[in-house]
Amino acid sequence: MTVNVRFAPSPTGLLHVGNVRAALLNWLFARQQNGHFLLRFDDTDAERSQQIYIDAIREDLRWLGLNWDHEARQSERLSQYQAAADKLREMGRLYPCYETPEELGLKRRLQLGRGLPPVYDRAALLLGDADRARFEAEGKKPHWRFKLDTTKRVEWHDLIRGPQSIDPASLSDPVLIRADGSFLYMLPSTVDDIDFAISHVVRGEDHVTNSGEQIQIFEALGKKPPLFAHYPLLKAKGGGKFSKRAGSGSIRALRDEMGLEADAINSFIARLGSADSIEPFIGLEPLIAAFDFSRFSRSSAIFDEDELDQINARILHQLPFDRVAMRPELDGLGEDFWQAVRNNLVHWKDIRQWVRVVRGPLSPLIDAEDRSFLAEAAELLPPALDDESWKSWTTALKNSTGRKGKALFLPLRLALTAKDHGPEMAALLPMIGAVSAQKRLRGEGA
Repeated sequence: MTVNVRFAPSPTGLLHVGNVRAALLNWLFARQQNGHFLLRFDDTDAERSQQIYIDAIREDLRWLGLNWDHEARQSERLSQYQAAADKLREMGRLYPCYETPEELGLKRRLQLGRGLPPVYDRAALLLGDADRARFEAEGKKPHWRFKLDTTKRVEWHDLIRGPQSIDPASLSDPVLIRADGSFLYMLPSTVDDIDFAISHVVRGEDHVTNSGEQIQIFEALGKKPPLFAHYPLLKAKGGGKFSKRAGSGSIRALRDEMGLEADAINSFIARLGSADSIEPFIGLEPLIAAFDFSRFSRSSAIFDEDELDQINARILHQLPFDRVAMRPELDGLGEDFWQAVRNNLVHWKDIRQWVRVVRGPLSPLIDAEDRSFLAEAAELLPPALDDESWKSWTTALKNSTGRKGKALFLPLRLALTAKDHGPEMAALLPMIGAVSAQKRLRGEGA
């Protein structure tokens, strides 16, 4: 079987981690199987779909390294959906309904009040031509429902959840076309999966019931349904919503506001909800090689921002210089700087503070009791600095002042970096330079 999968976002907003999980799992499976990855924009909602979000989705996927083999837009395929709808009408599987939302809501409340499931009663099937003509004359436009076959259960083997079985009699006939003539998700998605020969539909467990309904639409259109894999949904830590720190989970916020790496997001999301440990991988190749639907659990996956931060830090700590050399923050700074500071980063944005330490301006932190000590340190600082200067300089200071340990090193670090922790001072001192270092030691700032 040739593997064809699709990622089908609606361009009505920015990608969030749930979207990216769908894209990533489909992409990993396609690449592992030497298959085809389709990016399909579900943009039939003309009022909410915007080109700005299409562009943003493309940009975010490229940033994550998730390239696609083909692209399609549902707004350009309306004639195909109309043809499928006409076929279903001719078969008697798509029928018009005239109830208003208020009338349907009342029906549901009455059914619930009687202890019955709120399933559509198919009253519209009892309407005659005269009834429909009267509604049309009154200006009522019908919405169209797909008539489910309730004589047998819908069964399939899910690649993650195992054997699945749904009783169609427990479901309402799904609405496929709104009263304004626009299509809902179900029919266009099915037609697209047929036309693009989608072999596997990989999506969240909230679509399990949809799959039972779509299988019947596939069969009504004379086509074999694809295989399905429904993975567990993500939950924020504690069961609530994503925090403001994570920008409600949008990829833009994780990248731009939190300063996360694409490799960290991929490494973290790809294995959430699976039996495989989450590890900091540079590049997607290890995730491709190890991808396996059978490793996924049916339990919800917890999106723990603190754990993601840890993965991000571990990614940064192992990134070689050639992977970051072209980033604007490192303009003019070489590999020595990167090697010195990378182990002190959790997010990329953290690098700005170390750039400022090296380049200034910086306001030193000096206690009054340390002023004379730091003034002496400025006098003893060698005019030319190298990797050995920190050791020789602090040794001279120790011999001159009698200070040692924290009393010796902490005031120097605070004055030179305005921080009480950080990279090795032996590496930072030559980058700061003798002139700036002397000014900071004297409390002048530089």
